[in-house]
Amino acid sequence: MPTTIGFWYQRDGYDTSGKRLLGRQAAGESFLRSLLRHTTAQRLCCVSPGQQEFQDCVQRAKTWQVERELTFLPADDPARLAEAGVVYRPDPGLPDLAWLRRFGDQRAYSLCGVTHTICTKEVMRLFGQLAIAPIQPWDALICTSAAVKVAVERTLAEWTNYLALRCGGKPAVPLQLPVIPLGIEAASFAATHQTPQIRSGLRKTLGIADDDLVVLYVGRLNFYAKAHPVPMYLAVERAFKAATSGRALSGGKTHLLQVGWFEQEKEEKAFKEAAQKFCPSVPCISLDGRQPEMRRQAWAAADIFVSLSDNIQETFGLTPLEAMASGLPVICTDWDGYQETVRHEIDGFRIPVTMPPAGSGVELARDYLSDRLPYNAYIGRACQSTAADIEAVTKALYQLIEQPALRQKMGAAGRERAQAEFDWPVIIRRYEALWDELAELRSNAVETAPLATGAPACPLCDDPFRAFEHYSEQHLHPGLLLSLGESGTVSHFTRLLKDWMSAFGADRRLKQAEFTALLDHLKNVGPARLGDFLAKHPGREAEVYRTIGWLLKFDVVRV
Repeated sequence: MPTTIGFWYQRDGYDTSGKRLLGRQAAGESFLRSLLRHTTAQRLCCVSPGQQEFQDCVQRAKTWQVERELTFLPADDPARLAEAGVVYRPDPGLPDLAWLRRFGDQRAYSLCGVTHTICTKEVMRLFGQLAIAPIQPWDALICTSAAVKVAVERTLAEWTNYLALRCGGKPAVPLQLPVIPLGIEAASFAATHQTPQIRSGLRKTLGIADDDLVVLYVGRLNFYAKAHPVPMYLAVERAFKAATSGRALSGGKTHLLQVGWFEQEKEEKAFKEAAQKFCPSVPCISLDGRQPEMRRQAWAAADIFVSLSDNIQETFGLTPLEAMASGLPVICTDWDGYQETVRHEIDGFRIPVTMPPAGSGVELARDYLSDRLPYNAYIGRACQSTAADIEAVTKALYQLIEQPALRQKMGAAGRERAQAEFDWPVIIRRYEALWDELAELRSNAVETAPLATGAPACPLCDDPFRAFEHYSEQHLHPGLLLSLGESGTVSHFTRLLKDWMSAFGADRRLKQAEFTALLDHLKNVGPARLGDFLAKHPGREAEVYRTIGWLLKFDVVRV
């Protein structure tokens, strides 16, 4: 197992306290908390832009009651990042990190990212950059489902085919694409001696009788970015009526509990009006799912979980796993990552989904690329033509309403699967095994695009004194003879250092004490070769040249 691990930290990737709770943030927070608790690594390095972010990470670890010492590594220093062995990001943002690494030793450490939503232009452009960035065989982008891996491979294939047509040849993308699912903290969903009390407490608050049946949906309440609610409303209404006529409910009621959050008031109004129109016989209750305690109560109060995801922005789906860990039977669409978590007729039911054939959305892609369609409008129009089988949903609901023993059997199977295969300690072991494999590849795989001597690490962000060297006819070199300039007096030099414009950029030059020795020599002894001054600062030639250029600029020294 790896002895040292580095993880990129900026709060947005791991924060669930904001008003807009997103799936990637919930997954990121859960991952980081579990990594800190369960990793076998001896040393954990927090890779962040600055001390402020690092201290925020340290404080959050304390709130999770994690007593792990964290080492700060600056995110912009490839020499320091080499200490980590692997740098993990909670997103696909590997290209810029790969270019940064090329300013040092490309074999020094691996890069590892993970997918979440992959249908945005921004993420697709990141995938495109993978084909041209100095990605190595010891780097990986974790796909949270096989469905995601297929989509990423297809995108990379189409992009490299285009590059072959445009530039000739066929670029290779040596990136590893392992499939590792997201995880859950299974113990936090397991029933305890308090669960019956929590269950009855919320039911009493909401006016739900003990023998009533609760169908639960958890997730963002957004029809164009998560799941359209009307198919669920229609199926719940039909199943309730069928169960009532067949006396499966024995006089009890069915309630639909939607736990999430609305982005806009008009969406909240639309959801409530649609529930009254399409599910009039079943009380529909909405609760704020951004509150962890509310979610905990909802899992305890429910009998059946339903999630009819129909959106291309979904890639994995944590809530069916959370439902399984809570011991609930799951009804979900046979869609993306859901296909790999819920076993049909074992943990619940997977519902067939029908979508238009390839070629039916070309104008949607064109208009999204040109910004004629904003992102939400783009994915919303796509999901409006993606249909879950409402009849199958109705049938599945009716079976679970009619058969309490089936609910218990499926719930137990789901709970066992969630604990055995998706609990974070299990997933963290898979991450660590991957990082070990990447370390092995660093030692023996062929390096992609090795840096030639004198070549720019990043051709599109080259050394400015090389990229624009032709702007000047003269350049500093070791053979130049330096003498004191007319402004090389103490009073003039002091004015320079106190003038903000003149002193600007001192952090990238030699310190004052280091170059005043040169000025003293020029004053007391006479001219000196630049090469002699360079020899006194081995390994710091760039700083010396920048310092001499600065002194020349203000006539402190002359050539």
